[in-house]
Amino acid sequence: MHKLSRQVRFSINPFLSDDLEGVNSYSSRPSGDGLAVYLSLWVELEARVDADTGFVVNVVQIDKVVREFVVPLFDEKISENYRQSKHVGFGELNCLLRNSWGILKDKFGSCRVSRMSLELNPSRKIAIETEDCKLTNLSEKFEFAATHKLWNDSFSPERNKEVFGKCANPEGHGHNYIIEVTAASKDGSEFNVGQFQKIIVDEFISVVDHKNLNVDVAEFSKTIPTVENITTFAWGCLVGKFPTANLISITIWESDRMYCTYPGPAKQEVRGR
Repeated sequence: MHKLSRQVRFSINPFLSDDLEGVNSYSSRPSGDGLAVYLSLWVELEARVDADTGFVVNVVQIDKVVREFVVPLFDEKISENYRQSKHVGFGELNCLLRNSWGILKDKFGSCRVSRMSLELNPSRKIAIETEDCKLTNLSEKFEFAATHKLWNDSFSPERNKEVFGKCANPEGHGHNYIIEVTAASKDGSEFNVGQFQKIIVDEFISVVDHKNLNVDVAEFSKTIPTVENITTFAWGCLVGKFPTANLISITIWESDRMYCTYPGPAKQEVRGR
């Protein structure tokens, strides 16, 4: 089975009677006019690859169906709340995602909708993984800068060079890291973003940001601060700390070509080496 994901970008003008459709789907379509509400919806479909076409499904069909049936749903709800000066919270967004799932599940033949996520800004998204899911995953990215030394004192210099390559610098080297923290809450309504951010900053970011990890963080006085071990350390810093949500996973990018995801003690995934 393959999973195919497609991003559909659209903008909503709550106070205009007609949305400007536009033609640039790379930007957003509807395109929005002036200051508009920009959203990005990811739809993941799962199926066997069709032997004749090589597709799970033609992504043009995903675009067409989402814009015809789902975008109006978001437009109506968001515009209604805005015109009544009502906040659109995570609970309402969870409901929109669930309703969208129900609309889409029969629109792609044998393909199964397996995940839907909504990007709210470049660093934050919410997601559901089943149609009747009463849990919403909130993911938010943070940045931090740190230096580390990839070096094992029990190895010879030659062995360190063999294992760690150019990273085997006894003086260390630095990275601008990105960490994405994902937690789950009941239908999203219990998320408090300010509290969520503060816990992450207080419990993890402040510990590692602009630090020499080998010297300034006790955990890494005996453990080599690889990106894998940093994700595990971040998990230990944050698990159980969110009063209304459960920690789901930690992802840390060491560069734009390599990241590690740690979904708790059961399993770990590393990509992009």
